[in-house]
Amino acid sequence: MEFSSVQKLCLHLISSAYQRCRLSEQICRLSVGLTCSSSSDHSLKISISDTGIGSSLEEFQEMRVSFTNVADNWDGMLSIKTTGISDSEIHNYQINLKERGSSRITKLPPNTKNGAKFSGSEVCFSSFVNPDLLLAEIHNLLEKMLILNIPNVAIQLVAEDSNVPESRYEKVFLANTCEQLPISTSSLEHLKLGLEDYVLKHGNNSSDHCNSCFTSWEELKVGSGVACSTENGLHAELMMEVVLAISNISTQNTTCFREYGDKTEVLYFKDFSPSTMSQSSMKALKSIDWKRYGLHLGRIVEQDGIALLEWENLPTHTHIDIVLHSYLKQYPTLDKSFRSQIDRSLVKRAIKFSLDDLKAKHSGDFLSSRALQICNYAPDLAQTIAGLILSSSDLNFQRECFSLLGFQSKDVGTEIMENSIKEKIVSVIEMNDKDPDKSKEIAPFLFEEEDHIQEELEVEFQKSYLSPLDLDIDMF
Repeated sequence: MEFSSVQKLCLHLISSAYQRCRLSEQICRLSVGLTCSSSSDHSLKISISDTGIGSSLEEFQEMRVSFTNVADNWDGMLSIKTTGISDSEIHNYQINLKERGSSRITKLPPNTKNGAKFSGSEVCFSSFVNPDLLLAEIHNLLEKMLILNIPNVAIQLVAEDSNVPESRYEKVFLANTCEQLPISTSSLEHLKLGLEDYVLKHGNNSSDHCNSCFTSWEELKVGSGVACSTENGLHAELMMEVVLAISNISTQNTTCFREYGDKTEVLYFKDFSPSTMSQSSMKALKSIDWKRYGLHLGRIVEQDGIALLEWENLPTHTHIDIVLHSYLKQYPTLDKSFRSQIDRSLVKRAIKFSLDDLKAKHSGDFLSSRALQICNYAPDLAQTIAGLILSSSDLNFQRECFSLLGFQSKDVGTEIMENSIKEKIVSVIEMNDKDPDKSKEIAPFLFEEEDHIQEELEVEFQKSYLSPLDLDIDMF
């Protein structure tokens, strides 16, 4: 069997086991074992076991594996043991993936549970593959699964060669435990914490946070959104979750390595497993109006099945991370046609919601061009208004202004008053700019002001400038 086929089969079985653990209401263990045989054939035994809800034979009925030139590498046989919490027996099956339909499954004599209450599954098979390459692929898969931050699953990876003493390799993968969340917390909130933890790791390659790049989580700007759709005929609710994080790495640290440099790797999960980005999702990324949020997308590059976004004119040390997660609420997931039809629209909606969430939390960084235009002249407006107040001979008018500005005494310095008025002007502008229907213009760059738009702003301001005498004091 070609290595790529064994690899895909193994990763698929791990993902299925992860799903079963996720759906359990108990703390679960998922174990992956790779054992090089001590026998003369030197085959690799692969074992994937979990304490989740128990597997369904439906997930094996339509499983497809390439069997081109595999006769000498793998016989296509899987051994399965599974039981549900309410079952009195452990069910044993043998599945021949070379066969088709129900004939591929052979039911073997069960084992009694002797009244014990537990659930779980184990899938085993043997093949002739490079154990080091397979181990690396599994390790990468499990590292990315941590982004999902499922709290009730602990994963153990063990690899050993029976012919080599002290060759045992073992690692345990646990969900992020920096912040405890209630059991009722949504999967979107878990995904948000998982991406934050991923971003804060040095170069996304270390098991520890990079304190030299990020001194605190507060340096991250994170937005999240979720969109869902239900196909009435099948009652299949498809969820699309998106989390977007913007980070600024310390300019004093030049050692933080990122595999794709300043490009944004769009991490894509399908049914709680890392997956290749679908073409419909790729089209959705290209059609999003990023400029409305101050982000200028250059192009999208596909590399090794990964979507990489190239941004125009972002500062060198600014980075954007995006994770998408598509899943059907029921298990197993069978309705592929329904999913492909609506995947694009759900991606667009969920990303828009995440960008709107970012704008609501960090409105000053996502102002429209017109709002930025007014903000640029807020100091001049504040200076003029403060001058009118302080030079007025109407003491009642002055007292009213001081009260509205929050000052207890008229003995307030000019600079303090100007700053207070400027803050209120900017606050009102930011509040009004949150409504996308009130601003149809393209937003400027998010992190820096473009010199070439300054002249345009000044011309536009002259057209819309209001005299301080026309301002309604109620705006304060």
